[in-house]
Amino acid sequence: MAARTVDTRAATLGRGFPRAIALLGGAGFVALGLWALVAPRAFFGAVARFEPYNQHFLQDIGAFQVGLGAVLLLAAAVARTDALAVALLGVGVGAALHTLSHLIGRDLGGNPQTDIPTVAFMTLLLLAAGVVRWRDARRPAR
Repeated sequence: MAARTVDTRAATLGRGFPRAIALLGGAGFVALGLWALVAPRAFFGAVARFEPYNQHFLQDIGAFQVGLGAVLLLAAAVARTDALAVALLGVGVGAALHTLSHLIGRDLGGNPQTDIPTVAFMTLLLLAAGVVRWRDARRPAR
């Protein structure tokens, strides 16, 4: 009887602990990423004191942090979530915010005429593929 209780607790921990950490980590990544994206100067002053200050770089880092958080939150949100759908959608969120970073910083360097359309196109592909996969994975098997 005691062994069964231990097995039940281990199984509960095996389901609950990873999901809780994914939710906590995902929320942290999203919060820090949004901060870097929306207020890069404040983020630099409080967290990322690596000279020289580079607004575009911090906003890109913020975009990718939000993407990482999105992957964790999507994976934790639904039991038995399809890994490929989560990856495509989470990376798509990061790519969308990366596109936004390039729009905001279009006067900070790079080649906005090609960078923005290229990153935006990749964003659309990732999100479209993610939605298709999510819908397909949610359909009952025939």
